[in-house]
Amino acid sequence: MFEKYLEKYKLEMIENLQKLISIRSVSENNSDSDFPFGDSCNKALLFFLKLAKDLGFKTKNVDGYCGYVEFGEGKELLGIIGHLDVVPEGENWTYPPFSGTINDGKIFGRGAIDDKGPVISSLYAIKAVKDYLEDNNLTLNKRIRLIVGLNEEKNWDCINYYKKHEEIPSIGFSPDADFPCIYAEKSVLTQTITMSYHEYLNSLSESPKVKLLQIDDEENAVNVVPKICRAVLQLDNGNTTVLTSTGIQAHAAHPDLGVNAISKLVINLNEVLEKYHTSIPIISFLSKYIGTEFDGKSCGISCEDESGALTLNVGKLQFDGDNITVSLNLRIPVTFDPYQVYEKIQKLALEYPFISVKEPAIIPCLHLSKENPLVKTLCKIYNETMNSKVEPIAIGGATFARAFPNCVSFGANFPGEKDMCHQTDEFISIENLILASIMYAKAIYELGK
Repeated sequence: MFEKYLEKYKLEMIENLQKLISIRSVSENNSDSDFPFGDSCNKALLFFLKLAKDLGFKTKNVDGYCGYVEFGEGKELLGIIGHLDVVPEGENWTYPPFSGTINDGKIFGRGAIDDKGPVISSLYAIKAVKDYLEDNNLTLNKRIRLIVGLNEEKNWDCINYYKKHEEIPSIGFSPDADFPCIYAEKSVLTQTITMSYHEYLNSLSESPKVKLLQIDDEENAVNVVPKICRAVLQLDNGNTTVLTSTGIQAHAAHPDLGVNAISKLVINLNEVLEKYHTSIPIISFLSKYIGTEFDGKSCGISCEDESGALTLNVGKLQFDGDNITVSLNLRIPVTFDPYQVYEKIQKLALEYPFISVKEPAIIPCLHLSKENPLVKTLCKIYNETMNSKVEPIAIGGATFARAFPNCVSFGANFPGEKDMCHQTDEFISIENLILASIMYAKAIYELGK
């Protein structure tokens, strides 16, 4: 019943998604309290809120941290939670990553599927429901609120600010994962390990034959499989040499879909150091216990349950002239304790001198029963729309669904299709953009009743 409304808005949806993609909304730390995540993220928020206001909705800018769109009446609040920030674009795109180029029925651009496309689908789904209710003189029992964050790809400061200052939905979904519905999301553990290169050099009885001058991972995001990493070395004859490693970018939740440039560099760097009878403790640690693995086997942390296997991504490797720092991003199955995983990594790392291990940042898992009424309702909507019989799934990604009680992820990736989140040439097909919007409208209507 919502198809005719969304067909009416199809061209408008496409055009506005292209405009939103054109804003390079990579979240930044900004001391300016008006734009806590930078000017570009603020531009994306203002564009989205103006679009929603022009469509006839109540909007609110929550102090630059996030915003929301709302309509309807009722005591309870149905929340739809997405984000407008994106990861950095990376290299080697077929089309400019912020152009929103359309080719072969697909809209290309950073954020097309994660999460600007699904957010636009959600906005027009609300519009379709609003139009349908007005045409048929109907109402819902809940208010509908689409919440958009600006810091999801980093540390969730946006949604944490929202939770401190705004109303918490009683039920909801996040359009930031996969169909048919997500009933479980793994824990996410981000671990930082640092070595004092300065202390290491001072401890040596003689100058090493190879010195580290620079490491550059091109500011890779920790939740992205890195595409390139370089190390500049100075040899004892005064010459310098550059080691460069290239990989394939992917989402850290799916490291098997990428090739980790940092891991490759670490192995090559360790081999060069050994050739010159030199070692750097943190490089030795990474080479021995992680290497190019993404399952944590050599660390003794590999594990698996119904939500899948543990994954490990070496997301950042940095050198500031004094300290060498590596950041790991792990997705841990829902029945395992992430803190115990941290303790095993810590024990191994501290076997090496001059290394310190910080307390990890942990995002707890989401784990509902497959029989949960919300899960069953959303799966039913998907299966009826697609004439299928698929079951709810578990993922390694971390979505805003876990920020609120009684909330799960619902789309917008379709079963059997390659997940383009965080990848070069990210896209959403126009057909899926509309299909997702139809299912979001049905979900809003059913849950709102």
